[in-house]
Amino acid sequence: MAFGSSLGLAGSFVAVACGLVGYFLVLRAQVFAGDALSHVAFTGALGAAAMGVDARIGLFGASVLVALGMGGLGDRARADDVTIGTVFAWILGLGVLFLTIFTTNRSAGNGTAAVRVLFGSILGLSRADAWIAVGIAAGCALLLLAVARPLLFASLDPEVAVAQGVPVAVLGFLFLGLMGAVAGEATQAVGALLLLGLVAAPAGAAHRLARSPSAGLALSAGFALAAVWIGLALSYSVSQLPPSTAIVSVAVAIYAATWLGDASRAARARTS
Repeated sequence: MAFGSSLGLAGSFVAVACGLVGYFLVLRAQVFAGDALSHVAFTGALGAAAMGVDARIGLFGASVLVALGMGGLGDRARADDVTIGTVFAWILGLGVLFLTIFTTNRSAGNGTAAVRVLFGSILGLSRADAWIAVGIAAGCALLLLAVARPLLFASLDPEVAVAQGVPVAVLGFLFLGLMGAVAGEATQAVGALLLLGLVAAPAGAAHRLARSPSAGLALSAGFALAAVWIGLALSYSVSQLPPSTAIVSVAVAIYAATWLGDASRAARARTS
């Protein structure tokens, strides 16, 4: 398979994983947690780079471990805003420390690594990175779909779910772990600063349009996939437009279109 095809495949799988995780992220009102994890990925990658090891070790390790840690500090593995905000501030402080160590002790040519983590670029992935992205994203998507029904129950009505014997806390930890893994992988494609746009915007649009959870999951994944492919096409057409910016811009445009549609329907309902 050609290198460009492997990048397209990686982008597709990462998009689907982001869409599926994003749907539950919005449903469970944990978007702030997703934002925090994007910065955790940045700090983890810089920490690993500062220690001279593969940045992906820090990227995934920090994202998953901190996600599970936030769940442990919250109620039923569902981190609250105070917990997330505290972790957020702490992890950003560590990020500044690691950035200072990295830029001080490493050669100037390696300084671009920090920029790549912050803003990402799917076109910067090697063939091996692309196939790793496919494997991780596919695994996360399949696992999430396998637990989608009980996770939906636990998200909508945790009290009744507990009474029915659903392992709400275990599902909460599992979801946060998956969210951490997806955040770590997607950071390589769109960057830590723009990650939330690809996770939350398609999911938010799907929640506005879908009338059932299954339709919502499908729409969220489809919107994220469309954002990646249209974004890559725009970036290819406009040489000065970074792929990450194009991808997230399309995702936000999709959400804005659904919001405007809702506002228009509400205005017509008021005047009729």
